[in-house]
Amino acid sequence: MRKNDPVSNLMSKNVESVQQGQALSDVYKLMCNTGVHHVPVLDGKKLTGLISFTDMMKLNMAIDTSNTHTIDVLIDGHSSIKDFMSTKLTTLKHGQTVRDAAKLLSEGNFHSLPVVDDEGNISGILTSTDLIRYLSAQY
Repeated sequence: MRKNDPVSNLMSKNVESVQQGQALSDVYKLMCNTGVHHVPVLDGKKLTGLISFTDMMKLNMAIDTSNTHTIDVLIDGHSSIKDFMSTKLTTLKHGQTVRDAAKLLSEGNFHSLPVVDDEGNISGILTSTDLIRYLSAQY
């Protein structure tokens, strides 16, 4: 196993993200349309938060309709991205290793690690699924 490989070799580089001023329904649509489970929230390029699929499921349980317009109105009328995003984030830098990522994911109560540069700008995201795929390819 190459535990000292940099996380930049594993991370997803084309990260689906939203700006913190966008509507919360945009996050909902993004998750439904792309299948991503972790959406970084940005202010420009700088990472300010993260919304997970689990966060959105809390909202989804309160909505009992299949009409997408009604869903958008209900979501956006009562909540904003800032209401749902996590702001205490654990992140990685490009030079950190697979070992670093595995340690952080195993000790934390989360399943994704945004990868940021020295200015806090997002450049990728590493999920527990990415790590499992990487480990699986090693054996």
